[in-house]
Amino acid sequence: MCALLAVLTGSAAAAPAPRQTERSKQKVLAEKTRAGIQQKLAELKREVSKTESEREDAADTLAESEEAISNANRQLRELAGEQSETNATVAALAASQQQLADTIASQKQQLARLLREQYVAGNEDRIKLLLSGDNPNRINRDLQLMAYVSKAQAKLLGSLHGNLAAVASNRDKAENAREELNEIAQEEREQKAVLEKEKARRAALLGTLSNRLAEQRKEIGGLERDEQRMAGLVDKLSKLIKEQAEAAAAEQRRQEALAAARAKAAEQARLLAEAKKAERKAERERERERERERLAREAAKKPPKLDPRTGAKIPPVPVPVPMDPIDDDEPPVVAQTPEPKAEPAAPRKPDIALAPAMPEGAFASLRGKLRTPVSGKLAARFGAKRGSGPSWKGMFIKAAEGSEVRAVAGGRVVFARWMRGFGNLILVDHGSEYLSIYGNNQALLKREGDAVKGGDPIASAGNTGGNEESGLYFEIRHKGAAVDPAGWVNF
Repeated sequence: MCALLAVLTGSAAAAPAPRQTERSKQKVLAEKTRAGIQQKLAELKREVSKTESEREDAADTLAESEEAISNANRQLRELAGEQSETNATVAALAASQQQLADTIASQKQQLARLLREQYVAGNEDRIKLLLSGDNPNRINRDLQLMAYVSKAQAKLLGSLHGNLAAVASNRDKAENAREELNEIAQEEREQKAVLEKEKARRAALLGTLSNRLAEQRKEIGGLERDEQRMAGLVDKLSKLIKEQAEAAAAEQRRQEALAAARAKAAEQARLLAEAKKAERKAERERERERERERLAREAAKKPPKLDPRTGAKIPPVPVPVPMDPIDDDEPPVVAQTPEPKAEPAAPRKPDIALAPAMPEGAFASLRGKLRTPVSGKLAARFGAKRGSGPSWKGMFIKAAEGSEVRAVAGGRVVFARWMRGFGNLILVDHGSEYLSIYGNNQALLKREGDAVKGGDPIASAGNTGGNEESGLYFEIRHKGAAVDPAGWVNF
């Protein structure tokens, strides 16, 4: 009764003290995870830059601002996605909370009714029944009925306790979700302020650099250096991807060899245990045979018994040899598996793998079926002359600033940062040494190491890197060499 009253009158636990949200913890962990690969790619970019002269490029002045705009846009997009998911979580928690509240109210009503009935009936029901002198069968039936009622009360009480705990847990989750929404709103305000500031800064820089940018775009040497820079980047990325793939394959072989060694050791231990058990059984059988022979010899020395009616000899009854009780009761032998020799520790895996997210050969099968990376007008084709300079290694698609740039096929982002001549640049590895390249973006929406599917938004079109028109520079490379995208993409 006291327990029932405590449940009915008890209040929920006080709200927990302010604490770090789960979202904040996950963000810190994600940043730590990405730190290793970001450092490697930053070193790779510096190595590419070392191969060219240190002459000043007007577009470099825009690099910091364009990178900041890209990061702010990506953060805002990610925050919008988080906000949508968190709002859905809050709505689901609210619905669950209401359902639990309704259930608890109903359960409390049931318990209140049981309390009243128990109070009216008193606590002597069982004693009254036993002393009533009534039919024993009826008494037994009534006692069983009371037991069922008691069990039902206990079950209801346990369910109510569980629901009250669920309410407290729900309240905690809802509070965490509201705190996360506040965090997101604050971060959105900060990122929007950064975005506006950097846009104004870039506009001011473009105003002062427009003439220099126009002159440098006409320089043949600058275009050639851009091509060399891209070729160097692709070459070094391909080597890094290959090294990671080899390291992953070596680690898989090591794990398989270790598993095989453990399985072999376990099988050897099992066979050894079975052999020892068989040897013990054979030894016990030999011991019983020796005992039978001894008993037979002793029986042969005794005078034969005669049948009193006929006087004939009674043949001796074979003396049974007692069975070794261990035959029936011996527990099974547990094989002791020897540990295989320790192998040297494998080298630490990269924080984020750059290996492609598509199986080998999958990209080649999509030739002529790839989707257009951005909606716009084709302004420059592969192989066409760039004035009096080198020919285009890819194609340029005019598109409005901010237009969504989508991955042409599934893969993994292996480079996502600003680079001279290409602005905000993103490269996707599709396996089998195929890369798709997207340049001059206003913002990069994916991070290095992210897996993408065909059609996923990965950037927004722009004119970063000193480009005159807004749009997308697009390339496909195989084994480091540029190939004509027109043979792959349906424009």
